[in-house]
Amino acid sequence: MTEATLISFAELGREGSFTFGGADHGDVPTSFILDRSKPGAGPALHRPPYDEVWILEEGEATFTAGDRTLTAGPGSILIVGAGTPHKFINTGTTPLRMVCIHPRARMETEWLEPGRRPEPGEASG
Repeated sequence: MTEATLISFAELGREGSFTFGGADHGDVPTSFILDRSKPGAGPALHRPPYDEVWILEEGEATFTAGDRTLTAGPGSILIVGAGTPHKFINTGTTPLRMVCIHPRARMETEWLEPGRRPEPGEASG
C-alpha cells in the first residue's frame, strides 16, 4: 500500500450502496459497506465469523441479532458479536445512510435462511 490512496464511490460499485473490500486495495485489514438500502429492503439472516459495527446516519433500520430485535435511528451505533446470526430491514420511509464495518480484508458470511442475498459487488450488511 502507498502512503495514501484516494478512492471515489464510483470505483466501489453501482449507484446506491457501495462495498469497499480491503483486499482489493492493498490488503487493507478492514472492509466496509456504505449502505443505502431502500425502505423495505435488507439482507437475509447471515452470520460472519467476526464482530460487525454499523453506524446509522440517516433513516431507520430494525435489526434482528440473535434473540434481540433493535430499532436504530440516526446517530445510533450497533455492534453485533462474532458468530451472532443477524439481519436488518429498512423500516423507515427514506433510504438508509449507514456504514457497516467488517474488520477483515475480505468479508465472509454464512447465509442462514432463504431470501434476499446481495448480488456480487452489492452491499450485504
